Amino acid sequence: LICDPKIDGSDEFTSGLVTARAIMNHIANMGLPIVTEFLDPLVPQYIGDLVTTGTIGARTIESQTHRQMASGLSMPVGFKNGTSGSIDFALDAIKAAEANHTFIGIDHNGQSCLVSTSGNSDGYLILRGGQVPNYDQYSVKEAIGLMDKRGSTSSIIVDCSHGNSVKDFRRQKDAFASVIEQRIKGNKRLVGLMLESNLFEGSQPSTVKPFKPGVSITDGCIGFDETENLIVTAYGLL
Repeated sequence: LICDPKIDGSDEFTSGLVTARAIMNHIANMGLPIVTEFLDPLVPQYIGDLVTTGTIGARTIESQTHRQMASGLSMPVGFKNGTSGSIDFALDAIKAAEANHTFIGIDHNGQSCLVSTSGNSDGYLILRGGQVPNYDQYSVKEAIGLMDKRGSTSSIIVDCSHGNSVKDFRRQKDAFASVIEQRIKGNKRLVGLMLESNLFEGSQPSTVKPFKPGVSITDGCIGFDETENLIVTAYGLL
């Protein structure tokens, strides 16, 4: 949305920033929290005040630039495990973001400047699977064990999609149910879930227009009805 809002290669990022901020402002005014992945380290200066918690993706957790960015964000930041399934780089990133850093960035006027941060102690781990899922009880306990060895008390959120759904959006419900069950059984380190959801299930090619409204043009998603059912069921159980 930000980089190419028209999805036509025109890359009108200024319009994209304005549109993204307007949408997020509307959501915030409804009293709803906003979670977003920060792909570009400059974008938080434009929308960071509207974000409740940010995330760093599996392909960027090793990036020093993103770790530095996270150290200066005024919100909790989640770090996904790597695409291989290893959580080591994510734990390294959480630790790195806790430290203070100085790096080149932009100020509130969009001008280049030297940014100094005081560190972010609110990092958390996101389990998103890898070669195999890692949302099950054994995998979660193993992750907690590795965190404990490092002296980390960070919380865990499970991404029900990606490696945890074996890239089949229909299997997100299995991960969701497992995590709810683990939470009910007393695992308080598990504090949240991520779902890939849209108005309607499935996905559509980003190269074929016109688009069908409410259907993802990236990853396959569950529809709104299933999303609502999962959330309502979880609320009743918890």
